[in-house]
This record gives sequence, C-alpha cells and structure tokens, in this order.
Amino acid sequence: MPQKDPCQKQACEIQKCLQANNYMESKCQAVIQELRKCCAQYPKGRSVVCSGFEKEEEEKPTLKSESK
Repeated sequence: MPQKDPCQKQACEIQKCLQANNYMESKCQAVIQELRKCCAQYPKGRSVVCSGFEKEEEEKPTLKSESK
C-alpha cells in the first residue's frame, strides 16, 4: 500500500480555498505558503503534491546568469 503524501492535507486546503474564492490565487496565499512550508520539510520526490514547486525552483534563473 503506498504511503500517504505528507503534504496532501495542505494541497486539499488550497483546492478548497480556490473553489471558495472563484479561483483567485491572490486570496489563497496563506494556504499556498502552508503547502510551501510543508514541502520544504521533505526531500525532493517525497511528496507528489510538491512536485510543481520543485519544478518551479528548477526553472528559476540564477542571479549569476542574470547579471551578465
């Protein structure tokens, strides 16, 4: 039996918040931050719901490449 995703609860809270606020992400920043905090506690790949944040981090340009 697969292990429960450690950040599943926070991901569900985001969905509830978005639905309640007509999908206005700006109204759900607090819940999104809670998911980010949860994701930061676990190694990459441990939480499926965190994979979007992990991908976002990989795509960010580094400061060094911007200063050239």
